[in-house]
Amino acid sequence: MQILKTTKSLCPECMRVIDAQIYEEGGVVYLGKTCEKHGRFDDIYWSDYEAFKRAEKYECIGQGFENPKTPVKDGCPFDCGICPEHKSQTVLAIIDVTNNCNLRCPICFANAETAGYRYDPTKEQIRDMLKNLRSNRPVPPNSLQFSGGEPTMREDLPDLIRMAKGEGFDHVEVNTNGVRISKDIDFLRKIYEAGASTFYLQFDGMKPGPYIAARGLDLLDTKKKAIENCRTVGIHSVVLVPTLVKGVNDDQVGEIIRFAAKNCDVVRGVNFQPVSMAGRIDKAKLREMRITIPDLLKLAEAQTGGELKATDFYPIPVVLPVSRAVGALKGKRYQEFTNHQHCGMATLILPEGDRLVPITRYANVDKFMESMNKVYDDCQKGSKLRAKMRLLGATRHVKMSLLGNLLSSVLVHADYESLGEFMKKVVLIGGMHFMDPYNFDLERVQRCTIHYALPDGKVIPFCTMNSIHRSRLEPALARQSSQGKP
Repeated sequence: MQILKTTKSLCPECMRVIDAQIYEEGGVVYLGKTCEKHGRFDDIYWSDYEAFKRAEKYECIGQGFENPKTPVKDGCPFDCGICPEHKSQTVLAIIDVTNNCNLRCPICFANAETAGYRYDPTKEQIRDMLKNLRSNRPVPPNSLQFSGGEPTMREDLPDLIRMAKGEGFDHVEVNTNGVRISKDIDFLRKIYEAGASTFYLQFDGMKPGPYIAARGLDLLDTKKKAIENCRTVGIHSVVLVPTLVKGVNDDQVGEIIRFAAKNCDVVRGVNFQPVSMAGRIDKAKLREMRITIPDLLKLAEAQTGGELKATDFYPIPVVLPVSRAVGALKGKRYQEFTNHQHCGMATLILPEGDRLVPITRYANVDKFMESMNKVYDDCQKGSKLRAKMRLLGATRHVKMSLLGNLLSSVLVHADYESLGEFMKKVVLIGGMHFMDPYNFDLERVQRCTIHYALPDGKVIPFCTMNSIHRSRLEPALARQSSQGKP
C-alpha cells in the first residue's frame, strides 16, 4: 500500500469528521478511514492510479469568496455556507424550486417526493436567493440551474426564469426528468420563451432496462419525445444526464454518446454522473454499484471502438487559463473552474457523419493552455500588446479553420453569445462524480464550484448539501415557507 496523501472525511455512520488516507494498492486508488466507534471504511476513490496521477497535474487552488456568508465555527463541512475556508467561487448556482416530483425514482440524491414534507419556496424567497447569489464577490455567478424535485411541477416556472434573467443570470438551466415537457409542448414553449437556456435532461440509456432499474418504469420513449418536442419548439440546447450505475447502465455509455452526436442539432452534451450513495439508494450495494471517473473513460473508449480515448478527456481545471487570460486582457474577472482535479473530466467532440472526432484530433490542448498562461503572465507584467499578439497566435494550436475562427471569436469577445456559437459546433462529453459519506474528501468539498442557494441566505456546496445538510435544513425551511406543508 502506498499512501498518496492525507485528508479529512466523514464516518458514514455518525457523520463525524475523521482522518483519512488516499492510497494506492494494485493500481487502484482508495480512500480509507477509521472511526473509533464504527470501525474501518475503505472505498474506491479512483479506479486507475495512472489516470489519477495524470489528473494531479491540473491541480489549481482558487481564491474563494471575498464575502463569505457564514463564519468558521464548527469546521468544514459543517459551516456551509459559504464559509471562509472555501477555496472556489460559484460557477453554477442551483436553486431547488420544489421537492415535488412526478416520479418516485429508486435512485434520487434529493430524496424527492418521499421526504414527508413539501418544500416549495415562494417567489419572494427565490428572488432573495437570486440576489444573494449575484452578490458573490469577486465574481457573481452567471449560470443558474432550477432543480428539485421536478421544477416543471411549478406552474410559475416561466416567471421564475424571467426573474433569474432579470437579476443578471445569462444562462438559466432547467433540470428535468422530461415527463411533463414530453406531454405538454405548450408549457415547454412558455419555459423557452421565458428565457431558458438549456434543458438538463435525465437520460439513463437507450433501452428500457436502465429506466426500470433507476426510475421504476420504462421512460425511454418519454425521453425521446421530450427531445423531439425541444426540436419542434426550436430549442437547441439539451444536455443528457445519465446517472451511471455499475450493472445497470454501464453498457450504455457508447450508445448514449452516439445518440447525442446524432442529435447534435438539439443535444449540446452528455454529463455522466456516476452514482452517489446519498439520498434514496441501497447503501448495502455500495461496492457493486460504485463506478468512478476512470471507469467511465474506459467504457467510453471501449464502447466507441476507440474513436474516443480515455486520454481525450481532461480534468475540469484545464480551462482555467482561458478565463484568467481573457479576464486579464479585459480588465475583469470571469468565473474560474478551480474544481478539484478529481471531481470530473470532459472532452469536446465534433460529429462527422457517424464518426466521433474528439477535439484533441484538431487541437493540442496542453499547448493551447500553455499559451493562455503566457497571455496571463504578460498581462500581469504590464505587456498587454504582447499578450494580445500571443492570444491570437494561440490558435495555431488548433488545426481546423472553422473551429479556430470560432475559438478566436470567444477569446476576443469573451461574451455569452460567442461562447454559444462555439458550443453549437461541438458536443461536450463529460463526467462529474459527486461525493457521498463513503468517499467524502474535504479537499474536494472546499474546491466545489456548484453551489445551492437556500432561503436562509446560505450557499452550500453540492456534495455537502446532499450528503449532510439537506435532511436537516430542508424540512426546517419547508416549515418556514408560507407554502411549506409539513
